[in-house]
Amino acid sequence: VQLQASGGGLVQAGGSLRVSCVASVFWFSRANMAWFRQAPGKEREFVAAIKRGGGSTTYADSVKGRFTISRVDANKILYLQMNNLKPEDTAVYYCAAKNVIVTAPLGTHEDDYALWGQGTQVTVSS
Repeated sequence: VQLQASGGGLVQAGGSLRVSCVASVFWFSRANMAWFRQAPGKEREFVAAIKRGGGSTTYADSVKGRFTISRVDANKILYLQMNNLKPEDTAVYYCAAKNVIVTAPLGTHEDDYALWGQGTQVTVSS
């Protein structure tokens, strides 16, 4: 498994959770990384992305101000800190990666990423 997501679980609305994605690819430090999520009966949607080097991030409007994406290249780990969780955040969360050149833009679409993890379930109760 090249991307292993973990840390999901059940949390009450208003609570916090941090999901992690451990990579086993040698090019992790050269990758743009992202989190997507898929709720039951819905299409997978973009959540957050971080550029190689960590200097730039972008978020979906629905999570802006509540979620924070970060990375530790030395450990090949991607994080998503989720605060003030809402029931509508309930979904399977997937990490994704793409080995890119330094000038590549930060993508927010599934097609911008080539490698995907298996997902971790986050359930927010009301």
